[in-house]
Amino acid sequence: MTEVIIVKNEREAGDIYGRSVADLIKTKPNAVLGLATGSSPLAAYQSLARIVHSEHIDVSQVRGFALDEYLGLPLDHPQSYHSTIHRTVVEPLGLNPDLVHVPGDVLDGAPLSDGERIAAAGPAYDKAIEEAGGIDVQILGIGTDGHVGFNEPGSSLASGTRVKTLVEQTRIDNARFFDDDIDKVPTHCITQGIGTILKARHLVLLAFGSGKAEAVAETVEGGVSAFCPASALQMHPHATIIVDEEAASRLRHKDYYRYAYAHKPAWQRI
Repeated sequence: MTEVIIVKNEREAGDIYGRSVADLIKTKPNAVLGLATGSSPLAAYQSLARIVHSEHIDVSQVRGFALDEYLGLPLDHPQSYHSTIHRTVVEPLGLNPDLVHVPGDVLDGAPLSDGERIAAAGPAYDKAIEEAGGIDVQILGIGTDGHVGFNEPGSSLASGTRVKTLVEQTRIDNARFFDDDIDKVPTHCITQGIGTILKARHLVLLAFGSGKAEAVAETVEGGVSAFCPASALQMHPHATIIVDEEAASRLRHKDYYRYAYAHKPAWQRI
């Protein structure tokens, strides 16, 4: 079932995620969190950190698996997703950094010429997630073209963690993090596939702003298609999509989504 929640702002969305995950950790101290980078999840992480600290929740056993990582960057590079996850999640929440991983973290800047080792990193990451018991809650953002992770339009909806070539627009968009020099932006990444993402027990997708409105509408109310990879969430038994008014503006059934959430039983969480 796909649940759509329309909120006033990112803070309200973050509080919904934070409360849900905090309650999960209370009941399952070794919860496994799926982590994403980008701007959309930041308010969610901040809210979770506030709740963890104010309610003195023990997070020492919580494990985390990131969605993606650049290839060719050392893990300690300030723009690696390993470093980003450390700044935005591990430190604020007080997680054990040894229990938080990124795809291909064993590669640590390995050159693209090391093909055999890089090719093996994807299946190894999927195996590590499985051995951890699977991801309990996977947080997601969405691109204006409907991509999640680095699964661009056309990605297989059954794909596992694998190496992808970054499209030129993604490299242009990310150049701002690399001194506005596109030549410094890696050309390849390793990302969880749609098939890997769909194995998580609960998916929470966050989207804000009018720029995401078309992608949200395609994700929720369009047909399931590889050309809008996020539309695969329609096939998941427990997916929650939290959007602000602008991102919800093109949804045809937004009045129903508001009504359903307003009348949701108190015991039924997201």
